[in-house]
Amino acid sequence: MGEKETVDKAPLPRTRESLAHDLRELGVEAGMTLLMHSSLSALGWVAGGPVAVVQALMDVVTGAGTIVVPTFSGDLSDPAQWRNPPVPESWWPIIYEAMPAFDPCITPSRQIGKIAETFRSWPGVVHSYHPTDSFAAWGRQAAFITAKHSLDYGLGEGSPLARIYDLDGWVLLLGVGFGNNTSFHLAEYRQPHPTQIMQGAPIFENGQRVWKTYREVEIDDSPFPEIGADFERLGEVRMNKVGSADARLFRQRPAVDFALEWLKRQAN
Repeated sequence: MGEKETVDKAPLPRTRESLAHDLRELGVEAGMTLLMHSSLSALGWVAGGPVAVVQALMDVVTGAGTIVVPTFSGDLSDPAQWRNPPVPESWWPIIYEAMPAFDPCITPSRQIGKIAETFRSWPGVVHSYHPTDSFAAWGRQAAFITAKHSLDYGLGEGSPLARIYDLDGWVLLLGVGFGNNTSFHLAEYRQPHPTQIMQGAPIFENGQRVWKTYREVEIDDSPFPEIGADFERLGEVRMNKVGSADARLFRQRPAVDFALEWLKRQAN
């Protein structure tokens, strides 16, 4: 969406204060552990852009709570598995040799949005260490959520998603739908006998760049919108406008549990 369309979508400029008001009306509270997925353009025109959005969220959640954002970098992966688009096989050895190792301080997120990328580099934000599935967090539980992110099964039991589940945290979908709800991947990992695959990426190990292979689960987010629609019918999702965006707020734990049972039924 271009900036003109964004201006046209908002009857008034959105501000740090107006967004904070809308977030409180949705049900976001101080002290929450909150995993956010977002679209800046969906909010309408924001005075201050993604900076104002991050400030508004921090104003509402406060340092007594915790904000978590996915900062995925899927381009730090095995070029032999790239499909959108693929690259010539003759390129693979050069990529294996030259691709910079994952560094949470400088590796940008990919296809996650401007708000997430702004949050990633925010002062005081800490990061989990995973070349493709990292998370950034700020607040009281940030260190607990991001510590010891397992290289194997990056969205599974050793991931920040599972730590948010342990804390009975919340999910905020800010201008995006359930197709962006990463927490449903945790349900995929918890299925009996998920399909195992191998992945690879450059990381730092003992201070040296190495190409590391690791175990993963084959994931598929195509059913997530349908799972989300069925979950909404339970009445556990709070919905309201934040700026011009449709926003949803719900507890992560019951959503993951619901998705796991939904996936089990489909498998039978």
